[in-house]
Amino acid sequence: MKRRDPQPKLPAAYWRLWWASAVDNVGDGIFSAAVPLLTVTLTRDPLLVSVVSAATYLPWLLLSLPAGALVDRRERVGLLWRSQALQAAIVAVVAVLVGVGRIDIVGLAVTGFGLSACEVVFANASLAVVPDLVPEAQLHRANGSQYAVATAGQLFVGPPVGSLLFAAAAALPFGVDAASFVVSAAVLATLPRRPSLRRAQPPIRVAVAEGVRWLGRHRLLRTLAGLLAVNTFCYQLGNVTVVLLATQTLHVSERGYGVLLAGAAVGSVLGGMANARIVAKIGALQALSTALLANAVLFVLIGTSPNAVVLGLLLGANGFATTLWSVVTVSLRQQAVPTELRGRVHSVYRMLGWGLMPLGSLAGGLVADAFGIRAAYPVAGVLRGIALAVALPVLLSAMRAGKRAA
Repeated sequence: MKRRDPQPKLPAAYWRLWWASAVDNVGDGIFSAAVPLLTVTLTRDPLLVSVVSAATYLPWLLLSLPAGALVDRRERVGLLWRSQALQAAIVAVVAVLVGVGRIDIVGLAVTGFGLSACEVVFANASLAVVPDLVPEAQLHRANGSQYAVATAGQLFVGPPVGSLLFAAAAALPFGVDAASFVVSAAVLATLPRRPSLRRAQPPIRVAVAEGVRWLGRHRLLRTLAGLLAVNTFCYQLGNVTVVLLATQTLHVSERGYGVLLAGAAVGSVLGGMANARIVAKIGALQALSTALLANAVLFVLIGTSPNAVVLGLLLGANGFATTLWSVVTVSLRQQAVPTELRGRVHSVYRMLGWGLMPLGSLAGGLVADAFGIRAAYPVAGVLRGIALAVALPVLLSAMRAGKRAA
């Protein structure tokens, strides 16, 4: 008797989205390696360097909520490929300016803001469109594959390629990144369309408030949003000092530091690939709670790492746990949020997740300055543990409700 396949294949349309994401994320990795190399050829002033970083994060704080409303009132596939096409045009201009030697710090900051503004729309639309392409039972697997390919492209493949291209010609990585956006846009344009809502649309301010109110009334998702805010803040609080912990305290070379980051990326990729099996075995909320607890413990241990090998293993384990709970929360939102509200609710999460990162960086610097380089990670781990303890009654209640429903 022929055995049934326990994991049916994901739809072909999803794999077109996956391939577009793969190409896009390799391009993002190339760009992320080239920009710092270009920046240090223009200035050694850390304040000016920080301006580029701040401009890149700013759209997540300013534009995430209105972008969510846009995703809920426009055809989402169109938003996906058009945002990629606009990014291609922006990076192509940068490639030309670099090639003729006319780029400066202001130009890089404007580029970072423009690309990130497009990414705000793309990221919200991408999360909202996955449930239109994939059956609900396969969401964990689909989201895990998306996270895995994003990590592989941005941290494994893209950066070394970007460095090599920059060494060959400063404009070359930007040209390749522009081409990656063009390819991604062309693939995304072939996805099946879901018609946009034709009912009368309220003003953007009213639409945003509707999404925020819906989230506020959903006890589980509201709690997960608070956990995300705390965990993202704490992640950056600890992560901002990891380069100092590795190079100054543990005396890791520059090449060794790259290996450490690759170890964290390996854990993230494995977490994305394994999440569906873990969720199927122990349940989504159990997996979520276990991963968050592991994050808190691992952060405390990272700060006490005796050597680079232990640090690398702990960073890899933390990457695995982080990807696991990230995929679970995304899948839970996609299952619970009505399609007409997905963009707005996802945008609140994105704003919390990315908007607090600069504050976490500042807090990490203050903690390290006051108590030493090793202190930031344990402080962040304790804060994550406290946040999980506060949220645990809601998570346990949701687990019991899910078992009763099952």
